[in-house]
Amino acid sequence: MELPNQADANRTVLSIAGMTCSGCVSTVTRVLSRVPGVTSAEVDLSGARALVAGAVRPEALVAAAEAAGFGAQVVRANGRDESQ
Repeated sequence: MELPNQADANRTVLSIAGMTCSGCVSTVTRVLSRVPGVTSAEVDLSGARALVAGAVRPEALVAAAEAAGFGAQVVRANGRDESQ
């Protein structure tokens, strides 16, 4: 069994669909940052990814992005690859 290291324990990577501009990046960053437990959110337009730090359920992050009109899927959560 692979144990997550401390740096990965409270980090979630999301794949974000539907972003086309810097305004989209700002919106996704804002909605993810407002999820309770999030300490930081960084969104990459060219990579269509978001890196979120904090003690938060990945499902809450997906729901927040989807509520703002974007597609979202968990790629990695708590040091574990979820894309398989």
